[in-house]
Amino acid sequence: MDYITADDKVRLEAELRTRLDQRRAITLRIEEARALGDLKENAEYHAAREDQGMNEARIRDLESRLANAIVADASELPEGMVFLGATVRVRDVENGDEESYRLVGELSGPMGADEIIEVTPGSPLGAALMKARIGEVVRVDLRRGARRFEIVEVVI
Repeated sequence: MDYITADDKVRLEAELRTRLDQRRAITLRIEEARALGDLKENAEYHAAREDQGMNEARIRDLESRLANAIVADASELPEGMVFLGATVRVRDVENGDEESYRLVGELSGPMGADEIIEVTPGSPLGAALMKARIGEVVRVDLRRGARRFEIVEVVI
């Protein structure tokens, strides 16, 4: 199960519709290339078949992800609880440094260029932050060793 935001779901459904629409165009390309004759040395035919295989694989992947996705609804959460889509400001308990993180779905697009670091619920930090509340101290087991963070602020 993957946690996704409502925006992620809309984006994935749009891509799926586009890929399903491409099926017919790819089939036509294959038919046209097949009409050229000798399939053994027909580069257009082989390219179209490869495109068809990649398109079908992506369709299966999108259908599976959408079928197994859990769409996060922040409106049902208690105020001050970290959940998908929230931006969290944390303070390192050891040195007092503060950083901001945004908890994003596993299927989110590329990271933004802003000052906020995006983490997923599947990462050690994301798993520790998920469902934490303001004032709570969470322990995160990182490669460099365990660190503890206090949740300072949650913005949804």
